[in-house]
Amino acid sequence: MTDASQPGSDRLELMSSFIRIVEAGSLSAAAQQLGTSQPTMSRRLQTLERLLGTKLLQRSTHGMQLTEGGARCFENARQLVAQWHEMEADLRGPREQPRGNLRVMVPHAFGQDQLVAPLAAFLRSCPEVNVEWRLDDRSPNFVAEGVDCAIHVGPLEDITGQSVVTVPLAQVRRIAVAAPPLLADGRIDTRESPAQLEALPWLAISTFYRRELQFQRVDDANSKHTIQIAPRFITDNLYALRAAAIEGLGACVASAWLVHEDIQAGRLMALAPQWEVAPLPVSILYPYASFYPARLRRFVDAMKAALPHIPGMVGL
Repeated sequence: MTDASQPGSDRLELMSSFIRIVEAGSLSAAAQQLGTSQPTMSRRLQTLERLLGTKLLQRSTHGMQLTEGGARCFENARQLVAQWHEMEADLRGPREQPRGNLRVMVPHAFGQDQLVAPLAAFLRSCPEVNVEWRLDDRSPNFVAEGVDCAIHVGPLEDITGQSVVTVPLAQVRRIAVAAPPLLADGRIDTRESPAQLEALPWLAISTFYRRELQFQRVDDANSKHTIQIAPRFITDNLYALRAAAIEGLGACVASAWLVHEDIQAGRLMALAPQWEVAPLPVSILYPYASFYPARLRRFVDAMKAALPHIPGMVGL
C-alpha cells in the first residue's frame, strides 16, 4: 500500500490519477481512459487523501464535487505533474523514445481509408507506441473523453469551450461526379461549365452541403458559379454517398480521394472537370498544455509530413 514513505514516482502516479478523475468527471471514466479498473482508481484517490490528510472529493448520487482542499490540490497537482514532465522532456531531449498509448479521433471515412497508411508508417517508426483509433465524425470533448488528439475535416466552428491547439495539415479536393448512365441521353453538357449541372438529380452529404453548391475554376479561384440543388438523397456518410452515385441515383460532390479509383475504372465520371467545389481544410487538434509527450509530438509531425501527399489532397 502507498504511504508517505514511498518513492516520489508513486506520488506522481497518485496525483496524475487524481487529475484524471477530476477531468473525466467520474472514477469509471478515469479508469477507462487509463486502462485500469474503477476499484484501482478509488484506492489511488483514498491513498492520496490519506497521504495529504484531507478529503479531496465529495461523492454523492449527483456526482462528484471538489472540496476546498481538493480544489487547491487539483491546481497544484496539475502544475507539479506538468513541471515534472517538462523537466523529464528537457533532460531527455531528442533522445526521448516515444512510448505509451495515444488516443486519436478521426472521421469515419477518412479514418478507415486514407489515414491508415500514414498511421501504419507512424507505428512502424514508434514501436513502443500503441494507438486507439476512434472513428467519429464529430469533434471530441478532449478531457471528458480522454482523447489526445483529433483529425478534423471541415470548418472548426463547433470547437467551442475548449482550449485547443489547431495545426493545419492539408486540404481535401472536392469534385462533382456522376455515373455514366445518368448522362447517357446526352441532353446535358457536363464538360465545360457547372451551369447545366443544376438540371441533374442530386445527392447530398449533410455535413457539408444540402441545397447549394459553389464551384470555382481550377485555374482561377476568383471565377465562381453557384447552383441550387434539390437532393433526392441526403446522407451523413461518404461511402453511402459514393455508392448511391455509382448506382446512378444522382450526381454528387465528393472528396477527390474517395472517387479517384471509380473515375479511373469508369464507374463514375468527373463533371465540369475544370471546376471544383472549394476544398475542405484538414487539421489536427489537441488540447493546450504546457507539456506534450513525445508520442503526440511525433504523431503530429508524421501527419503534417504525410497528408499533403495523399492522392486527392492539396498541400498548404
